[in-house]
Amino acid sequence: MNITHVVENLNRGGLERMVLDLVRAQQAQGHLCQVLCLFEPGSLAQELDGTGIALHAFGKRCGLDLRALAGLRRAVRAHATEVLHTHNAVAHYLAVLATLGLPLRRTVNTRHGMGALARATRREGLYRAALRRTDVVATVCEAARQDAVRRGILPAAKVCVVTNGIRLETHAPGSPERRRDLRRQLGLPDTARVIGSVGRLSRLKDQATLIRAFAGVRARHADSALVLIGDGPLREELQCCAQDAGIAGNVHLLGDRSDVPVLLQGLDVFALSSLSEGYSMALLEACAAALPMIATDVGGNREIVRDGQTGLLVPAQDAPALAAALDRLLGDATLAAGLGHAARAWVERQGSLQAMAARYARLYAGEGATA
Repeated sequence: MNITHVVENLNRGGLERMVLDLVRAQQAQGHLCQVLCLFEPGSLAQELDGTGIALHAFGKRCGLDLRALAGLRRAVRAHATEVLHTHNAVAHYLAVLATLGLPLRRTVNTRHGMGALARATRREGLYRAALRRTDVVATVCEAARQDAVRRGILPAAKVCVVTNGIRLETHAPGSPERRRDLRRQLGLPDTARVIGSVGRLSRLKDQATLIRAFAGVRARHADSALVLIGDGPLREELQCCAQDAGIAGNVHLLGDRSDVPVLLQGLDVFALSSLSEGYSMALLEACAAALPMIATDVGGNREIVRDGQTGLLVPAQDAPALAAALDRLLGDATLAAGLGHAARAWVERQGSLQAMAARYARLYAGEGATA
């Protein structure tokens, strides 16, 4: 098939990582793919260099930018697009508008995350209007599907679940060598216990609660350290939070990194303190690294972290509960190892890129899809 993916941009994030991995898997299956960015190409766009997958960015300006829409229409038509696959609301309704009248075989939208926008917003109104010319919408977890249908954002007849997948061949469980490498990078002794988290430094990811929880853990585990991988608007605020808690020297903000799989192999515990999540790529990657995980019980997290089986769940914004879970894993090596092994086995069965690509192939063919 000739497949066109439409995104806002390819800046670093779970959605963007999923799209890049999916188009490469589809290309390997023999499809002809291109990626269209409404705005700027983004920091991850260079990953498509030399792949044979075309990338176009249209620099869309605020409001109705007819120049950008015309460019998008030309790119879709020149590609002889059969399947138009858009990602999230803005990319969807603008792509549908730009391609009115073109002979598309299938129009598919993926709603990443929980789609937290209120039903009455202008953005959601435009999105719902575009659904009239949409064949199917995929949510990335069952929790998101149920929430979108309940709030009247998506019609039950047009929505299904296609869970995310990752390239397992680029992820491996940790090793003593990786542990030593990470600790030397951080200036820590080889015996240090390292808790890590991956995500944009934002309100939604709520790393402030994780820092507060770690402050209590640090008082009981003097050899522990916290690593935050990712960047964002709250970097300085989180640094101040660690300073106020008296643990600034033990909290390491590494910024955006291209070697996340390697960093994960050096951790002891993975923690995700989000206020909202769809189907977290960060949790899938932690599973692939065979890490014991703690996650907040929001969105699709419980579809990955099965409490007591592949990890531990805690309430959102509950620093004491998160601290207790961290204490439990740091204090029980047998439990931690068992959860990590179970998480790796689960992601091999359910969370591979190949499994996700096969689900989308069925969706493109009109056969439906299941999680």
